[in-house]
Amino acid sequence: MQGAADVTKKECSWSSWKGQAIDLLYWRNVKQSGAVFSSVLLLLFSLTQFSVVSVGAYLALAALSATISFRIYKSVLQAVQKTDEGHPFKAYLEMEIALSQDQISKYADKILLYTNTCMKELRRLFLVQDLVDSLKFAVLMWLLTYVGALFNGLTLLILAVVSMFTLPVVYEKHQAQIDQYVGLIRTQVNSVVGKIQAKIPGAKRKEE
Repeated sequence: MQGAADVTKKECSWSSWKGQAIDLLYWRNVKQSGAVFSSVLLLLFSLTQFSVVSVGAYLALAALSATISFRIYKSVLQAVQKTDEGHPFKAYLEMEIALSQDQISKYADKILLYTNTCMKELRRLFLVQDLVDSLKFAVLMWLLTYVGALFNGLTLLILAVVSMFTLPVVYEKHQAQIDQYVGLIRTQVNSVVGKIQAKIPGAKRKEE
């Protein structure tokens, strides 16, 4: 019974975190989403100008300055008002943050599964198990060479963050039109792939 209760509690916690992430990306709470979005962008832009060590040290100093100042302020306030409210961060200090053995095993199993899947897929592509898939992968890598020449890793990360906080809202507002265009593009791509497969001897046709 206790094990089932723990599993249910973890599933509820995961659902809660997932719901909060969706709310952030869809700007359900404008102030909260704006704060997270601006903070992440500020961090990424800082990394474009300074080293990771410097940015990490400055963030740690800023956090420590805020918590130490707040602790001193609350201590002085309690002394003046002669109250005994205790440590201002007591609730957070008593919060359980350690990962259980079951959680570690669960995450380790997922990482192992993803790693094995990626290794098998890369082996299949590089050793040309399916000629069409390997050609698609080669075209993708060729396009990435041009992307890499135009943008560095941090720039792409910044663009990814901006997309995460804008595309869901745009899709939600214009879902019908976007689905229609995506369907047309998918039809065209499938048509081109079918023609390529028909011209390549021994190419394996894949069912939709």
